[in-house]
Amino acid sequence: MSYNLNDKIKNLVSYTPDTNKYRIRLDANESFITPDIEVWQQIINAVNSVAINRYPDPLATDLCQAFADYYGIISDNVTAANGSDELLFIISCCFANSGDVIMNAAPDFSMYDFYAHLAECKVISYKKSCDLEINADDIIKQCNANNAKILIFSNPCNPTSQGISASDMIKIIDNVDALVVADEAYMDFDDNSILKSVNQFDNLIVLRTCSKMIGLAAARVGFAVANKKITSAIRACKSPYNVNSFSQAIATTVLKNKAYLDSCKSKIIEARNSLTDSIKLICEETGWTLYPTKANFLFVKPDNSESVFEFLKNEGILIRNMGAYLRITVGNDQENTELIEALKRFIAGGAL
Repeated sequence: MSYNLNDKIKNLVSYTPDTNKYRIRLDANESFITPDIEVWQQIINAVNSVAINRYPDPLATDLCQAFADYYGIISDNVTAANGSDELLFIISCCFANSGDVIMNAAPDFSMYDFYAHLAECKVISYKKSCDLEINADDIIKQCNANNAKILIFSNPCNPTSQGISASDMIKIIDNVDALVVADEAYMDFDDNSILKSVNQFDNLIVLRTCSKMIGLAAARVGFAVANKKITSAIRACKSPYNVNSFSQAIATTVLKNKAYLDSCKSKIIEARNSLTDSIKLICEETGWTLYPTKANFLFVKPDNSESVFEFLKNEGILIRNMGAYLRITVGNDQENTELIEALKRFIAGGAL
């Protein structure tokens, strides 16, 4: 007897990021900031106190409390996870049944489709406008017409860098017959969060991450925030010891450093605004399109994205090629300067 993989996984292709070495990496929307000496020492002390022979706290109590304190919410609404990806998997597989409709808003984060596929759900995409924006009335209509069980999209959006207002978000939640999953991975760079509104709704989960503004992509820590009923369900569905003790210690320490995190946010937004101004000048010269950004990256539509992408790679700079578009993570001042100089060389070389 031979074993055959089932249909939903036999043709899956693993996620394969570019692991080659580059001088500058602006492809993954990571923070360019690492902890200062004082915060590093606190992290070291916290890690040194971990009982490596013991399982982690299954509820990540201190971590959830630190997250709640920083964002001004109550920890009873918070579930910690091994990155937001674990939460996407749990939500898709446990909050929907096989054959249910999960709706997203395209273009958006590709992993929403991936986990819906593993959950054997039907994926329907709301197509954004030509300006890559979401119309609240339209998405409500389509969500209800397709009897979607889950509606998920990122706000601000990865990859388009745009977002919708908190009032539009609440309008959507109030008027759809679905569980709304608001992925706020980049909301630290905007001001339209509905994080503090979760107890007002019985159909809302807000996702957050430590991988962007907080700067702990290596630790793999994410959070789901929801009302008590949904939070209890998420905690019941997750694995018992899902966040390792080292990640708990590191993220708890950093989240307790409010002044440091506020400084990180300000520095990234300042760098984003400066890079935006520079890219705008290039777009004015070339006719490229730069979309408004509410995240820590820019979304650009050049005349030939593949040519720009390959030119930058040859210059030792990696960004993200997304078909007709390019997604460029905001780097530090030196990285951003080198990016702009490389783009100027591309244009001067007549490679348009």
